[in-house]
Amino acid sequence: MNEQQTTPNAAGPNVGGERCVCNEVFQHFEKLFEVSPAVRQHLANSRIEFLKAVRAAIDQRIERLSHTGQQGSRIPVE
Repeated sequence: MNEQQTTPNAAGPNVGGERCVCNEVFQHFEKLFEVSPAVRQHLANSRIEFLKAVRAAIDQRIERLSHTGQQGSRIPVE
């Protein structure tokens, strides 16, 4: 097992052993500022909101790309 899978993190659980950039940033922040449990909880909540924002941005981009490929011209058929 690698270190990330064996050490608990305060910003949220490591789901499926996958690496999370948000979590790594928050861990560095916590070490740098020696944050309290209350701040740690705020960081965990903000990580979830950040990921939701990324998901919304991806959904918007998919929607935009889906509509641009469907434009064309109509040709009347006799």
